[in-house]
Amino acid sequence: MIGIIMFAVALLMLLTGFPVAFIFGGVALVFGIFAEGLDLFAFMPYRIMSIMQNSVMMAVPLFIFMGVVLQKTRLAEQLLEAMGQLFGRIRGGVAVSTILVGSLLAASTGVVGASVVAMGVISLPVMLKYKYDKSLATGVICASGTLGQIIPPSIILIILGDVMGVPVGDLFRAALLPSAMLVGAFILYVLVFAFLKPESAPALPESESAGHGLKPCFAAFKAIAPPMALIIAVLGSIFYGIATPTESSAIGGVGAILLSVIYRQFSWKIIFEAAKETVKVTSMVFAIFIGATAFSMVFSYTGGEEVIEEIMLNLPGEKWGFLIITMLVILVLGFFIDFVEISFIVVPMLYPIAEILGIDLTWFAILIAMNLQTSFLTPPFGFSLFYLKGVAPPEIKTMDIYKGVIPFILLQMLVLGSILVFPDFYGFNS
Repeated sequence: MIGIIMFAVALLMLLTGFPVAFIFGGVALVFGIFAEGLDLFAFMPYRIMSIMQNSVMMAVPLFIFMGVVLQKTRLAEQLLEAMGQLFGRIRGGVAVSTILVGSLLAASTGVVGASVVAMGVISLPVMLKYKYDKSLATGVICASGTLGQIIPPSIILIILGDVMGVPVGDLFRAALLPSAMLVGAFILYVLVFAFLKPESAPALPESESAGHGLKPCFAAFKAIAPPMALIIAVLGSIFYGIATPTESSAIGGVGAILLSVIYRQFSWKIIFEAAKETVKVTSMVFAIFIGATAFSMVFSYTGGEEVIEEIMLNLPGEKWGFLIITMLVILVLGFFIDFVEISFIVVPMLYPIAEILGIDLTWFAILIAMNLQTSFLTPPFGFSLFYLKGVAPPEIKTMDIYKGVIPFILLQMLVLGSILVFPDFYGFNS
């Protein structure tokens, strides 16, 4: 039971707020010395070298760089302005615009914090000005900002692909329909809400929207075309076998710089700041990766994996029992810890069991990714909630944000359930 105790101690330590990488590494060191001694860590340098030579994970810093550069080009502002003019004349139009812009930002930047903050600064004041329901407004912004976790190119899909040994290109392709269903569910909810409570999601006055005709459509196309071209270049090069995900991430980085030139926002200061931010985020991810590697090694040596495997393989319902319990466990863990820790610690314990049960690993990875997306929304530690609260005006209370995200969490669970129950519809092998 040493491995199980070790896992429980690590989860409790995470609640202290101490850096995650050092928690995993420190717990592994203490329990490893107790179980075997320092000799157990003789192979750690080889494991670290393997991480450093991992070509798939090279895509992480490049996609982060692409996202940070685009975030600094005022892409969100231009997209929200154009979409607001296009959809502003329908009930809930500003909220619908926010969701569509969130999906475009997800496919082009994938930076959750930047998306939530940008839309919170630009879109939230407009919705409040026209008497939108506070919970609806905050929920739409938080949920739209998290779409970067499932819409390709997604960092979480890259990590899951590497951890589970599934081609990242296959995960990107498999995520397209589920992410489209999720965006559609968000928009449908807003339209139904606006129909039932028109005073809570009114249309913009004619003087505030761009009116009818081709002018708003042309403005929207002009704003959408450049980022859409980048999205097609990045994902198209993967889907058609022209480039690997790592190579396409380099295309994305160069494309982001070109877009900054097109938007007349290019400067060496932006490149320097983007590079610095990329180093910070990448260092955090890879530090967690190294700590998780040490943790997994000790956990496996102490027999923890065998215990988990025995429990999971003897669940009632076999494959379906395993899938349901797995999704519930990941959902609960997402309330308290980040998707990176879950991907590096929990997923390596689960996917070998999924293989034994004959579960399609691509399907399993998409289920996990969709589930992990909710970790950005679930109180009390959902990062999107904190991002929005940090830029929201004083009249927006924390409880407004909490109430606002609940319907979108339920919608994510609904789409997750549809992927679980109808895998054939999404093109997976059940």
